[in-house]
Amino acid sequence: MTQPPVATKLPKKEFAQRRQQLMAMMEPNSIAIVPAAQVKVRNRDCDHAYRQDSDFIYLSGFEEPEAVLVLAPGREHGEYVLFCRERDRDMEIWNGYRSGPEGAVKDFSADDAFPIGDLNEILPGLIEGRERVYYAMGNQPEFDRQVMDWVNTIRSKVRTGANPPGEFIDLDHLLHDMRLFKSKAEIKLMQTAADMSVAGHIRAMQVCQPGMMEYQLEAEFHHEFTRCGSRSPAYTTIVGGGANGCILHYIENNAQLNAGDLVLIDAGAEYQYYAADITRTFPVNGRFTEPQRALYDLVLKAQLAAIRMVKPGQHWNDPHEATVKVITKGLVALGLLTGKIDELIASEAYRQFYMHRAGHWLGMDVHDVGDYKVGGEWRVLEEGMVLTIEPGIYVAPDDNTVDEKWRGIGIRIEDDVLVTAKGRKVLTAGVPKQADDIEVLMAAAQKQRKKQRKK
Repeated sequence: MTQPPVATKLPKKEFAQRRQQLMAMMEPNSIAIVPAAQVKVRNRDCDHAYRQDSDFIYLSGFEEPEAVLVLAPGREHGEYVLFCRERDRDMEIWNGYRSGPEGAVKDFSADDAFPIGDLNEILPGLIEGRERVYYAMGNQPEFDRQVMDWVNTIRSKVRTGANPPGEFIDLDHLLHDMRLFKSKAEIKLMQTAADMSVAGHIRAMQVCQPGMMEYQLEAEFHHEFTRCGSRSPAYTTIVGGGANGCILHYIENNAQLNAGDLVLIDAGAEYQYYAADITRTFPVNGRFTEPQRALYDLVLKAQLAAIRMVKPGQHWNDPHEATVKVITKGLVALGLLTGKIDELIASEAYRQFYMHRAGHWLGMDVHDVGDYKVGGEWRVLEEGMVLTIEPGIYVAPDDNTVDEKWRGIGIRIEDDVLVTAKGRKVLTAGVPKQADDIEVLMAAAQKQRKKQRKK
C-alpha cells in the first residue's frame, strides 16, 4: 500500500439496518440500553486515547464518550434515542468538537436526542411500562447499578400504577451474533486494515537486522501502518526475539535482536474500528538455521492444512483439529515427541509445544464476539464470518526433554480468513510466509542497504 486510503466510514443506512434488525429480534414490549465506553485515566490527569465501545459504535456510528443509546420498538416519538453531551464552546476549545443532541439527530439519524445530564430524569420513563430490558450486565459495574436504580425506582411506585420490567435479557446474545456476520462494507474495511498490516509486516522484514532492539522493529511496523492511514494498532504489538518468541503474550519488546535467532511479530492495524491480526516469524539475519527451518515448515504445513478447512459447512473446530494432527505427526518425525500419533493426540501431549487453539473470531475486536458453540456443538462456518488461523510451536529454552538444538525456538504463523460462499479468502495473503520467500525478501533488502552505504 503506497498511498493512504481515502478515509471511509460505513453509510448511515447500514447502522439503521442494524438497529432495525436488532429490534426485530427483541421480544415484544421491550427496550435495549447500550452505554458508550468510559474514558480511562492513564495516570493522574492524563487519559488513554478514547476508543468507543464496539457494540455502541456498531449500532450508532457515534464516537463520543458520555453517551447512552436506547432502542424502544414502537415508541410513538421515535424508536432510536440517543443521550449525549451538549454543545459547550469552552470545552470544545480544549477537547474538540461535540455533536450535541441536535447533531445526534442530524448526523447520526437518532429519532430523538437528549442531553446526557437529563438521563436520570428521562430514561426511567422510557423503561416504565416495558416488560423486558435488553442490557449487557457486567461490562460497566457503575452503569449496572444505575440501571438497577432506575428499575428499583419504578418498582417502588407500583402502588401508584407504575409498571416495572419483569425481566432482564442479555443483549450480547442477539447483538454479538449479528456482529459475527460481516457485510460487504465491513469486509472492505477489514481488507483495508489487513492491507495496512501487510505493509507493516513487510517493512519489518525488510529493515530487520542483528543489533536492533525489539522496540525499534515495533516502531517500524507502527510507522508503516500509521503512514497508510491507521490511527492505532488493533492490540498491543508483540515483538519477541529468540526465546521471547516462546512467550505467547510477550509485550515488553525491550530486548536486543541477535543473529541466529528468530523474531516473532504479532501485530495488526485497526481501521475505522475494524481489526487485522497477523503473525509472522522470521530470522533476524535473514537466514533460517536447519532446526528453525524444520519447525517453521511444520507450522506452515499445519496452517495451510487448517486454512483449507475454512469453508461453509465445516465446523469451527475443524481447522484446529487439522493443525493438531499435522503438528503432532511432525513433532514425532522430528523426535520431539515419541509414541503413537492417535494416543499422543488423545492425551494432548502436543500441548507441551502447542498450547493454544488455532484461531478466534475477528472483527471490531481482535478477539471478536460470537459463540463458538451452538447447542453444545461446534458452530458451523458460514459465509461472512472472519477468523484467524494461527498455529504455533514453542520450545521453552529450559525444556530438557528435547535436544538442545530445538530449545528457545518460538514460531507462530497467523492470517485472517474470510468465509466466502464457496470457500475462503485470505485477507492477509500479501505477507510472505514460505521460508524461501522470506529469505529472498530479506536478502534483497540487505543488498539495498549495502548499496546505500557505499554511496
